[in-house]
This record gives sequence, C-alpha cells and structure tokens, in this order.
Amino acid sequence: MQDRNDTPVLELVTERLIDAPVTAVWRAYTHHLSEWFCPVPWRAEVVAMDLRAGGRSAVTMYGPEGEVMPNEGVYLEVVPERRIVFTDAFTHGWTPAGPFMVGTFEFEPEGDRTHYRGTARHWTAEAKDRHEAMGFAEGWGKVAEQWEAVAKRIAGQATA
Repeated sequence: MQDRNDTPVLELVTERLIDAPVTAVWRAYTHHLSEWFCPVPWRAEVVAMDLRAGGRSAVTMYGPEGEVMPNEGVYLEVVPERRIVFTDAFTHGWTPAGPFMVGTFEFEPEGDRTHYRGTARHWTAEAKDRHEAMGFAEGWGKVAEQWEAVAKRIAGQATA
C-alpha cells in the first residue's frame, strides 16, 4: 500500500467487532490495561498512564521465562472513547528514543458493540517486517480478544 505521495505505508492493522459498548472498551483501557495488554502467559504492569497529548505511557511486560520488556513512550493524541495515538519515538519529557512505531487504537460505536482498529505504523520496512515476524497479527489479535473479555465483564457489571 502507498499513500498519496507514493510513499509506502508501513503499517500493520488488526480490526475486530468487540461485543461490548465503547464506554466499556474505553474503561477497560483506562482502568484495566494490565489485565489484557499482552498475551497470556505474559503479564503487564502499568507504570504510568498520563492519558493526554504529551503524557507519559509506560507499561512493563513480564514473560514466563523471566523476560522483562519495558514499553516507554508518549501519547500523541487522546480523544476519549474514540482514539488513542501513542509512540515510542519519545520517552517522558520528549526525550528522543529509538523509534519503532506509532500506534493507534480507534473505537467506533456500533450499537452495543464497538468496532476496534489497532494500527502500528513503522518508520522503516525493516521495522514493519520485524514486527510482523514477532507475531503482530497473532499477538495483537489475542490482545484484542483479551480486551474484549474485560470490556464484556465491565459492561455486564454496569447492567447488573
């Protein structure tokens, strides 16, 4: 795929119709991220979530074999219940870092469900290929499945 300037679009995308309303999907992000952020048996710990443009985003993932993967970045755009844009190109205080991607989570209400689109846009074809080889489709797909389960639980609590 290429954009209007004939520049290759270096993105990977996952989409899903989540069986929960957008308010529950948003709450799952803002209050329950550690429950779904990485595929089990990995686990996530939220270090910082300053959910505003320029705010710090820091989540550390822990693997079953003792792996530790810090994910440090900043939010570029936050539109509650609609869109979150984040990057690892900067860390807190706008300190440049080795950029890997700009990520976007988009949410569109569809009745009592939510159309979710997750996009990872990369600086280079090599970074995109590396992310794809790391298991982007499977990993982000599993994360969306786990996110949906948390959002459905939240939605069920709201109606109970």
